[in-house]
Amino acid sequence: MGKTFVLIHGSWHGGWAWQAVIRHLEAKGQRAYAPTLAGHEPGAERIGITHQDYVDSVVSFIKQHDLQDVILVGHSFGGSVISRAVAYLPNRIKRLIFLDAFVLEDGQSVFDILPVAFTGLINQLAQASPDNTFLLPLEVWRNNLIQDASEEVARLTWELLSPEPYQPGLEKLDLGAFHSLDIPKSYIACRQDLAMPPGLFHPDMSSRLGAYKLVEMDGSHEVMFTRPAEVADKLIEASSE
Repeated sequence: MGKTFVLIHGSWHGGWAWQAVIRHLEAKGQRAYAPTLAGHEPGAERIGITHQDYVDSVVSFIKQHDLQDVILVGHSFGGSVISRAVAYLPNRIKRLIFLDAFVLEDGQSVFDILPVAFTGLINQLAQASPDNTFLLPLEVWRNNLIQDASEEVARLTWELLSPEPYQPGLEKLDLGAFHSLDIPKSYIACRQDLAMPPGLFHPDMSSRLGAYKLVEMDGSHEVMFTRPAEVADKLIEASSE
């Protein structure tokens, strides 16, 4: 019997971003789910969304589906979400996998660790929006997050993105429970990820996990779009002891 994966998306995405990866996982006999975080559904209300709302989305999904022995996967911003969600579900989570994802220290916010130029862009975009959200310009998406895709794929995926609520990235997160839990952890590092400065995801973020399993692969930050079959293979590899 296959393993159970719950795949948590990052900023601007929804559960839809994992569709191709899920197909490949299921073809290999695995079960996989991809909930959409609060405020990321089409037409969703984004004003007032908090990081806790994201965490509640994950916790409620796993409980409602009565999932056990879950391999909980977080991509990018999703790393901060699974780090908190696991504290509510310690008996249901078998392993955490971070896919080029943020691993924060207790009391940090995601924005605390972003490059100053990036936070400046985010602040500007959020202030100019009517609902305190931000969406990356197409050029930044194409050149820094999905540079290994064709121009057409870069544009088509960008058109599916939704504005990201600003508030959750500002919040200082209580991660004391996460850093004390004795749950196996893995980190998948993408060698050509240009979303952040070199080394920020791995080894800077990954080293905060303590003992963990490292799996590396080629590809940009958005490998679920550009290398879904390989992502599925790497998730299976990262989920093993």
